[in-house]
Amino acid sequence: MAQVLPGFKISGTFDEQQMVIENSQSNTRILINAPLNGFGKNKEILLIFYALPNGNSIEQTFGKKLKDGDDWHFGIQHIGAQTRYLRKVLTHQTIVVAYLEATQKSWPLWKKESPNFLYETKRIVDDVTALFKAWKTQLVLDGHSGGGRFIFNYLESVGKIPEAVKRIAFLDSNYGYEDTIHGPLIVKWLKSGKNKFLSVLAYNDSVVVFDGKPLVSPTGGTWYRSKMMKNYLSEYFHFREENKDSLLLFSSPARRIEIVLKTNPDKKIFHTTQVELNGFIHSILSGTKVEQKKYKYFGKRAYSEFIADTTIIPIRCLNIPPREADAESGSAFMNRIETLALEDREAEIYKALSTGNMPDFLRQTINLHASFADSNGVLHQVEYEVLSDYLAVGSDTNFCRIPMNPHTAQKLATLFGASLITSKISDHIYTKAPLKLAPFPYTPVGNANETVRKFIEHNDRIEKQKVGAGGKNGQLIAGIKKDIILSVRLAKQPNKVVIYGWHKPDGVPIQPVYSGHVDWYVDYSHGIRLINNQILLDGKRVLLTDILLDPVLYRIFSNEDMPMSQSAYD
Repeated sequence: MAQVLPGFKISGTFDEQQMVIENSQSNTRILINAPLNGFGKNKEILLIFYALPNGNSIEQTFGKKLKDGDDWHFGIQHIGAQTRYLRKVLTHQTIVVAYLEATQKSWPLWKKESPNFLYETKRIVDDVTALFKAWKTQLVLDGHSGGGRFIFNYLESVGKIPEAVKRIAFLDSNYGYEDTIHGPLIVKWLKSGKNKFLSVLAYNDSVVVFDGKPLVSPTGGTWYRSKMMKNYLSEYFHFREENKDSLLLFSSPARRIEIVLKTNPDKKIFHTTQVELNGFIHSILSGTKVEQKKYKYFGKRAYSEFIADTTIIPIRCLNIPPREADAESGSAFMNRIETLALEDREAEIYKALSTGNMPDFLRQTINLHASFADSNGVLHQVEYEVLSDYLAVGSDTNFCRIPMNPHTAQKLATLFGASLITSKISDHIYTKAPLKLAPFPYTPVGNANETVRKFIEHNDRIEKQKVGAGGKNGQLIAGIKKDIILSVRLAKQPNKVVIYGWHKPDGVPIQPVYSGHVDWYVDYSHGIRLINNQILLDGKRVLLTDILLDPVLYRIFSNEDMPMSQSAYD
């Protein structure tokens, strides 16, 4: 039965769903590809972490049918198609692949430029694994070329390889292997159970001359490192040696360890060919009952029928941390901050939301489509994602929408990979919202409207309205708050907050664009509606904050007469 997982989007081909996670702080990008089916209560998940080769993007690694003008990298790995082949074979497991890309397109360079690379590596594996905590999940560490560096980073970060890791595979990628560092870890892991598998694929790169120079150093290639690994493992495991065609095969009893070395008398470069010719398939099936059954490593492509015409990669998801089980309830949080000074209150709001203390339903963004014209009158097809509701602290059953100043809101937006909205987006959201509630304003009495007690009272009123209208959490809701927005006024009036909206049932907003309040001013009517800063403009992924600066395209998302010179609060 088809099941779309939280945060995933149907890809449109081969009954798959996908999620993209980008983290600008760690300089990483991850595509998680999963089938639509196979997530029953007792289903076993095989989660494969595939670290990309040097110089290749996720799109190129995933692969597609080549067309005139396409970059050749799209046709040399086909991990997407090889995964589909595996799903037809390993029917007892649900195969999920996490494609791991470093911004530098090189995991060795990423390590060099990332002071906390060990922490970040482990966090990536842990965070992606946590998405599948509802199922029994087995892990595979796999990668091609420089992707092997990610695997070694992970081994070094954990000290002891977790029980959940069932297979480690190096697709011509074990350049960084060291006996003293990695050997003991791998041996201890292999000896921990008969369900642990090691697959190593390499070729004789030591004889290759490229542009008049040796391709690798005498001890730096995978031919040397694979033999070095085999020699170390031989102290603990018995190996059988076979010579099949041009392949040297070293295997342990039950083939739990397989090291396959491609000889190279013609001194060719087989670095990518090893992957293309069923290398990824073999890295997952080696040592199993179906190894080499309907495919041949270094043989004809076994996955051709599974190559898609196009590569469909969705908009990245927002980087909102998961809510901790013991996180404070919304009511407890609001009561705690009620007597705090403004500065301290804002700090607590940021701390709560930045660590994920918000309702789960806010993590499920709403996808909206539109045809908007630029300043030249040219229509563009737009797709963007917004929060269904305004930022709130707490759980799905105990939360409170929380007003805040624009600087706190901007810090959260930046952290999450989001942006504040514009007045034009606010209007569009209202027209698309299935749940429209009438504004409920309070008459100003002193500074009562600026107090936490009034925030709570207004939130309770909204909830009563919502229940009375038959509304549910997660529906796109509108008409309940004024929006803190982006505007050309940010640059002209740097110490002000710009507000707009609070649409009445006739669609006319109570609040026109207004920048009369100082930026620290907050009252009960203010709300923070975030939009994913990555949008689709005519099918291409771009940043909203970049579009708002463009002299022609800005009108797609703005009602103002000029582009912004500043598309975020300082």
